Amino acid sequence: MVRVCLVQHGQALSEDVDPRRPLSPEGRVEVERVASFLASAGVRVSRILHSTKLRARETAEILARHLRPEGGVEEAGGLEPRADPRPWAERLSQASGDLMIVGHLPHLSRLASLLLLGRDDVEVIRFRYAGVYCLERGEDGRWRILWAVRPDILPPQP
Repeated sequence: MVRVCLVQHGQALSEDVDPRRPLSPEGRVEVERVASFLASAGVRVSRILHSTKLRARETAEILARHLRPEGGVEEAGGLEPRADPRPWAERLSQASGDLMIVGHLPHLSRLASLLLLGRDDVEVIRFRYAGVYCLERGEDGRWRILWAVRPDILPPQP
């Protein structure tokens, strides 16, 4: 069985504040909280892949600091907001290690729909900034939702 964790990047600054759109201070805090929780829960991934956008890279780096993936963190093409999800669905159907993918909407939503339903036009997961949604590919080749962690369901940190 293979697992893939789909992660919407943390909240970013608006384009008029900074055109590069790095994570906002609130976004960093939420990603840190989620990453810390995942590490304490024993979540492991072999690699973390992220889009070419700064906010996704920063989110991936925070997650990697906590999860310490053996294959590290790397930028991957085709994860941008409007990218076609079909190449990634095909790639994931052949994947052998557990992955974490940090990306954007609507791409992540369309990818999840394609994996779970075979079509990319139905919102099957309500993504949220810094939310992590784990899907598992069974021996039958079908994908199922295994678990989800969103910052708004985590207890406040002291």
